[in-house]
Amino acid sequence: MQAVFEGTVIANADDADVVVIEGNRYFPPTSVAEGVLQDSPTPYTCPWKGECQYYSIRLGEQDHKDLAWAYPHPYPTAIERVGVDFSGYVAFDRAVTIREGDVPEEGALP
Repeated sequence: MQAVFEGTVIANADDADVVVIEGNRYFPPTSVAEGVLQDSPTPYTCPWKGECQYYSIRLGEQDHKDLAWAYPHPYPTAIERVGVDFSGYVAFDRAVTIREGDVPEEGALP
């Protein structure tokens, strides 16, 4: 599975490693391209998942505010509810295209 923003692959993981929560696909932190995410000061706390960390996506010299988020330390009850520890897993705004299945790691996207 890939997360693609403005033609650039910003996350790439096996479909089986991605966690789906409330319709959002959360990518393992190691699958996100290095240097793409910049911490955002935007505050949010989900009533059942816990404190959220928003990120801006940085491509080139441009930051795209709050297009990604993660729960670095989700509530234990949230982990239990989801069935897997999703600490630090990253989800993306709808402005980011999610491609499922066998896709190339690099190169042009169809």
